[in-house]
Amino acid sequence: MTPPSRPDTVLLTDHAWPDDSVERSVIEGAGHTLVSGPAEPASAEAIEELVAEHRPAGILTCWAPVSSLAVEASPDLRIVARLGVGLDNIAVDTATERGVWVTNVPDYCVDEVSDHAVGMVLAWTRGLAVLDREVRTGRWDPAGARLRRLSTLTCGIVGFGRIGRATARKLGAFGCRMLAHDPHPPKDAPGVELVDLQELLRRSDAVILHVPLTPGTHHLIGADQLALMRPGGLLVNVSRGGLVDTDAVIKALDGGQLDGAAFDVLESEPHVPAGLLDQPGALLTPHVAFSSDASVTELRRRAAEEVVRILAGEAPAHPCNHPGGLPAGPGDRR
Repeated sequence: MTPPSRPDTVLLTDHAWPDDSVERSVIEGAGHTLVSGPAEPASAEAIEELVAEHRPAGILTCWAPVSSLAVEASPDLRIVARLGVGLDNIAVDTATERGVWVTNVPDYCVDEVSDHAVGMVLAWTRGLAVLDREVRTGRWDPAGARLRRLSTLTCGIVGFGRIGRATARKLGAFGCRMLAHDPHPPKDAPGVELVDLQELLRRSDAVILHVPLTPGTHHLIGADQLALMRPGGLLVNVSRGGLVDTDAVIKALDGGQLDGAAFDVLESEPHVPAGLLDQPGALLTPHVAFSSDASVTELRRRAAEEVVRILAGEAPAHPCNHPGGLPAGPGDRR
């Protein structure tokens, strides 16, 4: 009689929600063992130690860094699944070299992030955050309001993937002109004019970033790019903090080149530079554009299901690499 094989171990490195119940239900429901690290993302060195200790066959990671050393620390590792979209905290090249799948959940928060971006534009055009602060301090000055009609403005979207297209569709319903830039533009973009980045910056009243962070997009928006924008415009970043040179934004706000900067993400997060906090035109949220009750539950379930899929010998639904020449899964769009 063949003895039963021992269950595979899956390591949850961190989680931006109160518990690990959804992940545990999926992983242990499939007969595997879930080990949870600290809720707050630990250092790369701490994650490497956790991986070496538990030798997981799968890693689920939210914000914690999964370094090359972490990938190499478990000879049994078969998948690193991102609880999110971006992969800048995962050593994808090392995983690929070692035959380890890397997956994400690319479409779980399309509605939430695009809603957040639109909400930030509306907060700027209607002065919602600034006026709320004034009223709370006892100032009631409707004559001093400097508000905008969104339908007369031009909005430029940098990055025209799933979320960028959703943002364009929602903003377009308000009647504003829509521009978009993407290195791989779609063949058909109804109601949206596709332009290069410099033209988009020159013509847009509001610029919205929906771009992944890569070495090529780090500080995509700096002093030179801000100088191209129409004076008194808005910059929205709901993607990754490293896309923007924050010091350059602070100077642009100080000098009036920018009237508003609406950021859900910061390069220095969770630290917020004092120079940004002091800006009345800064609207800041704590990296929550992805979040809703529905989106977070969907994210957790689908990321865990990818791990179960790989451990069962099946193809991933949303592969982000092709390790060892293995065939792509059904979700591959590259």
